[in-house]
Amino acid sequence: MSKEMLNALDALEQEKGISKEIVIDALETALVSAYKRHYGQAQNVEVEFDQKKGDIKVYSVKEVTEEVFDSQLEISLEDALKINPHYEIGDKIKFEVTPKDFGRIAAQTAKQVILQRVREEERTIIYNEFSAYENDIMTGTVERQDNRYIYVNLGKIEAVLSKKDQMPNEVYQPHDRIKVYVYRVNNTTKGPQVYVSRSHPDLLRRLFEQEVPEVYDGIVEIVSIAREAGDRSKVAVRSNDPNVDPVGTTVGPKGARVQAIVNELKGENMDIVEYSDDPTVFIANALNPAQVIDVIFDRNNPKAATVVVPDHQLSLAIGKRGQNARLAARLTGYKIDIKPESEMTSYYEELAKEEGTPDDSLEAFLEDEYRVEGVDSLEVEDEVQAEEPYENI
Repeated sequence: MSKEMLNALDALEQEKGISKEIVIDALETALVSAYKRHYGQAQNVEVEFDQKKGDIKVYSVKEVTEEVFDSQLEISLEDALKINPHYEIGDKIKFEVTPKDFGRIAAQTAKQVILQRVREEERTIIYNEFSAYENDIMTGTVERQDNRYIYVNLGKIEAVLSKKDQMPNEVYQPHDRIKVYVYRVNNTTKGPQVYVSRSHPDLLRRLFEQEVPEVYDGIVEIVSIAREAGDRSKVAVRSNDPNVDPVGTTVGPKGARVQAIVNELKGENMDIVEYSDDPTVFIANALNPAQVIDVIFDRNNPKAATVVVPDHQLSLAIGKRGQNARLAARLTGYKIDIKPESEMTSYYEELAKEEGTPDDSLEAFLEDEYRVEGVDSLEVEDEVQAEEPYENI
């Protein structure tokens, strides 16, 4: 060992960011094992690395005792006093036992151990770096794929994009640059494992933070998101400033802000609706673009509601394969049952019978027991679309 080793350690610290002290500590530990293995010694030894000269010295450490039972581990008080009159029982004395060819043997033996320690430290550095990006967006490059994952190069590490985290309307090709949401970083025995997603609802939240300064600053708040990745999403927003329109701000001039997100998600349609503390209004907004006539809440289940819509808008309110109603339910947290206006007379009568209400008091029953303040002619926000209007959903 020489100054060449010191230069190598300095270069390692600068290029890999691995502390020289950590490598030296690993080196000293490895050299202790190398000495015992190559020279058949079981004694207590220490290895010291001179960080100025690059020299390595091996010391046999012996304890001062009254009577010696193991000469490799102990030295008598009488012999210790000959070395230094100040030694006492229990003191430790070091004797240099460095073999002449130890440098070559130690270098060969310690190489793999040092490399292992370097790899572990690199993994720790990478884990600490990428754990800071957890719950955030990163841009990566598609590298390759197998039956389980698509592998995305994030720079110092390859993240995995599972099938459930992929968007069904996207085809990923090598060298494609994509934005991904980092939702989990694990520190495994094989190194850090980063899991990313394109379908996670919070990807949408982060994209809005990037495109809408008011969302990033907290002036406009995203309250909830309901998403069917690649097809359609609903986003509920509210303003913490009475002078700021949450929907208009989020959509942007001529829809420019939301259109940038739609383009990033390959045409995924967006409904931006205004959140309200009044569940009646919020449910009506969530069913955008359908018009809502009334919202009736179930007394037995406070998280269930029946929504009345015009007959000609029933299919629009339900949506293709029930998508609009399903997203609205997830957005609001309410179980939503949609009924056409023409069925409501019989529906109210059935509710009245369940309560045992006489026919002549049906109107009073409806007003007092079941009807929440109506949302007749309630206007909901206009739907923000990609480039094509929704089909008959």
